[in-house]
Amino acid sequence: MPESASTFGSALLGPASDERPGPAGDVLAPGTGAVHANRSKIDMHHHYCAPEWLDWAARHELVDPKRLPPWTRLGTDAAIAFMDRAGIATAVLKPMLPARYHSTAQQREAINITLQSMIEVATSHPGRFSFYVPLFLDDPDASSWAIRRGLGQLGAVGVNVTANYGGVYLGDPTYDRVFSELNEFGAVVDTHPHNLPDGPPGPATVPGIPNFMCDFLLDTTRAAVNMISKRTLDRFPDISVILPHAGGFLPYIATRLQALGRFCEPPVDPGTVREYLGRFHYDTAGPMASAATLLAHVPAERILFGTDWPAAPGDTVTDLALPALDSDPAFTPEQLRGIYHDNALRLIPQLATV
Repeated sequence: MPESASTFGSALLGPASDERPGPAGDVLAPGTGAVHANRSKIDMHHHYCAPEWLDWAARHELVDPKRLPPWTRLGTDAAIAFMDRAGIATAVLKPMLPARYHSTAQQREAINITLQSMIEVATSHPGRFSFYVPLFLDDPDASSWAIRRGLGQLGAVGVNVTANYGGVYLGDPTYDRVFSELNEFGAVVDTHPHNLPDGPPGPATVPGIPNFMCDFLLDTTRAAVNMISKRTLDRFPDISVILPHAGGFLPYIATRLQALGRFCEPPVDPGTVREYLGRFHYDTAGPMASAATLLAHVPAERILFGTDWPAAPGDTVTDLALPALDSDPAFTPEQLRGIYHDNALRLIPQLATV
């Protein structure tokens, strides 16, 4: 389900366990390092759970708010305070609608509520926010409607999809109708992992190890390899696909995939692997591991800054992720400027006029 307001100020995306509310709803991360005072970054991985959607879903008994992570209820003040500390000018909202819907009509209502909330957030804070359209690829009718409404009418800068729906991964031909429509729009397709298929909802696959630690990265990797195998970017050449968390395990298994791709169905030749690695885009949310492995396969121009806030606590971003990016010897200062700002504008020029 995609992770992906007048009341956005009362609920954005809940304080994490190591964050405490401060005055005016800010979130003060203990030990926060030096502020990135030059507010120029573009955050391409910024989660958002619309408070209007949360209220609506609770009324329809689609979700129990008490079972959602507390960060799903952070407010605008917390978001902007975090962005200012991290030097972020603009965040692209990744909408989160974690529920099982009973009909296409209900999905459309959920999407519409979330879109309207994000529009109000963006218009109430000029220059600070843009947004993706949430899609449910297992419902092509709802997805087609959302594409036309979000991209064609409401000014969304792309769409957000999950790596798999009921075990059917991105790249599968069942999604071709929706991808064809996205291709007509020349859409940015932002992806996000979730729990692996066939596991029980909620509990960790390995007791004591959160699913986001390992399973999410594998989920992204499976989707990427399936898109390579099915040559999705050849069949839909006008879309741009963003892989989160530096592509999951994809950069680390690139050589393995080149060597053994002939065992896939259909077979994948090494040249296709090399080509697709350079055609995907990758965000830094994580924090990401050392960049050297990624840069061995991917041009730096394909890397985008992302925080994963508020699923990633603010101090994780300011005290760990940002210093790691700034000091990574694999990046030149020019490449870092691209990652923090220029690459996003090249991919989505509309961000310059948000």
